[in-house]
Order: sequence, then C-alpha cells, then structure tokens
Amino acid sequence: MFELWVPITIGGAFFQNLRSAMQKNLKGTLSTGGATYVRFFYALPFALIYCWGVQRFGEYELPIWNWTFLSYCIAGSLSQILCTFLLVYLFSLRNFAVGTTLSKTEVLQIAILGFILLGDKPTFWAIAAIGLSLIGVMALSVAQSKISVRNLFSNLVSKPTLIGLLCGGFLGASVVFFRGAGLSLGDGPPFMRAAFALAVSLVMQTVLMGLYLLWREQGEISKVLKNWLPGMSVGLYGVLGSICWFSAFTLENAAYVRALGQIELVFTFIASIFFFKEKTTPAEYLGIALIVIAILVLLLLG
Repeated sequence: MFELWVPITIGGAFFQNLRSAMQKNLKGTLSTGGATYVRFFYALPFALIYCWGVQRFGEYELPIWNWTFLSYCIAGSLSQILCTFLLVYLFSLRNFAVGTTLSKTEVLQIAILGFILLGDKPTFWAIAAIGLSLIGVMALSVAQSKISVRNLFSNLVSKPTLIGLLCGGFLGASVVFFRGAGLSLGDGPPFMRAAFALAVSLVMQTVLMGLYLLWREQGEISKVLKNWLPGMSVGLYGVLGSICWFSAFTLENAAYVRALGQIELVFTFIASIFFFKEKTTPAEYLGIALIVIAILVLLLLG
C-alpha cells in the first residue's frame, strides 16, 4: 500500500500537528471562535494562490462545478468549522496530546459514512487496524487516572471525552464530504480537483465564520487581525495540511487516509513533551504504541 497517497498523508498529519500547536497558543489571546477563524481566514490566500498555481503551471482546465459539488463543500465546511471549534475548546480541558487524540475517533465514523455515502469498502485488515487504533484511544482516555473498568467507563462519559468524540464525529463527516466534493468533479487531474475543492471550501468557511463572529463576538475579528503574525503561521501550516489531505482523499479511500493520518499523534506527543513540557503517563505511551501498530497493520496488510 506504499503509494503516492501515503507520503502525502504523512505530510498532511505533520502540518496539521504544527497548525494545532500554533492554534493552542492563540487560545490565550483569542476566544475559541477567534482561534477557530484564524485557521480559515489566513489559510484562504494561500489556498487561492495554490489553486491558481496548479491550474497555471499544470496547464489544467478549472473543474466545472455542479450542485452536488457545492452541497458536499457546504456540508464539509460546516462540519470542519464545528470540529475545529470543539478541538480548540478541548485544548482547555485536557493537555495538547490527549485533546488531539480524543478527536481521532473519527476513523470509525469515516469508514461507516464512506460506505454509506460513497460506497467505500474497507478490507478486513483495514477494519482490524481501525479497531486497534480505537483501543489505543480508549487507553489514552483513562491515562490521567487509575486504570480500572470503572474508570474506563466513567472517563468515556466525561465532558472532555464526549466533546472529543463529538469533535471526531464532525471531523469524520467533513472528511467524507470533502472526498465526495472531489469525486463529484469527475475524472480530471486529482490535484486540480483537490485544489479547487479546497479553495471553494475555504471561501465558504471564511465567509460563514466571519459572519458568525460579527454577529456573536463583535471585536474578535479586530483581535484576529492584530495577531496577524501567528495567524499567518496557522494559516500556512493549515493550508499545507489541507492540500495534502484533499489530495490524498481524491486518491484513496478516506478511511485509509485518516487511519494512516493517526501518525499525527506521534508528532503530537513529541510536541507535547518537548514544546509544551507536558507530562506523559505510561498509559499514554501504551495508547500511542497501539495506534502506531494499527498504522503499520494498515500499511502492510490493509
């Protein structure tokens, strides 16, 4: 399974981790909504330049949009806004590594939604890898307390875990919708379809989130503009990650892409330990080990 989508997905996970780290720092100066908006507002110019560059230097024709494409883009955009909002909020409830990990339960939702909406059919080994990664997530959910059956179930219904699961659900929905958007553009060059879908989606997200802030959080957009330097970093890393994700979604089953994308947790734990100086428990190491094994099963057998 070592095909083009594999290094592209790893790149997406790496840049997404950098973007999340930068967003967590912004949470101290911006509201949850403001920190969410930074991801879209500062990523949009980079996405438009990228789409233009792919079209110009690849000598491709711009894809012809259709209503199915726009429907998928709108649904994916709203799902990703809600996912990002919840993820930023989640950072204030648990540490950076665990907060990100709890959102990774989206892989199972992706496999189900991908099968229902797009007809994607994962193999037996892919399903096994997804299950193993979810066990790793469960281990991480009880990492901050004494491990027992009682604690397992009490932590699974705790506020951080429930928000993480909801975040994963919206993330899973956005992935399937964005893959559907790319596929609905026909059989054109995959990188052109991905670039076009990304640009259109970011326009929608920037407008929708901007209107929300003007309505509910007046003055927050001014703060977003004042924090332009870290905001540009979030936008750059975010769009680089999105370019990789959208491209991978046009090349491979979305469940496979996101399962491999769990490698982000390796990058996340590195950032948690060395950048944020957060403590990591043995259970968290066990959880990350199980997720890494799941990735290897997916790549070698899936």
